[in-house]
Formats: sequence, C-alpha cells, structure tokens
Amino acid sequence: MPELLILNGPNLNLLGTRQPEVYGHQTLADVESLCAQTAKAHGFSVVCKQSNSEGGLVDALHAARGTQVGVAFNAGAYT
Repeated sequence: MPELLILNGPNLNLLGTRQPEVYGHQTLADVESLCAQTAKAHGFSVVCKQSNSEGGLVDALHAARGTQVGVAFNAGAYT
C-alpha cells in the first residue's frame, strides 16, 4: 500500500489541551486517526510525525525521500 507522510508542525501536540475553547477538543491523536482512516479509504497508509522545530520537520522530509509517495504538512504555528 503506498504510504503518505503527515507532518504536524509547532504546537499541534497541544491540540485538545491548549485553549480548547479556541482550538477545540480534538487531540493530535484524533486528527492523525482521521487522516489514517481517510487515507485507507483511498488506498494509502500514513506515517504521522510532529515536531516543534523546523529542523525536525526538515529531517522528516528528508527521511521520507524515496519511501513515501506524498506529504501533507499541517503547518500549525507557521501559518
């Protein structure tokens, strides 16, 4: 099954706990589970990674080269 990389950026590890009245009650695990379910329905598997540092995100992109067929970047605080 082709594999997608889902990159989650800064502060997304705090989803569901940081200001839930603003950001909602869904956790990052909830979002990642939804991504996995949706991807599976379309014939893909996913690998999800989160980093609060730009370097960690770039390292994950470099590591994905040749192994994942696509990348979705949930930029978080970079937006």
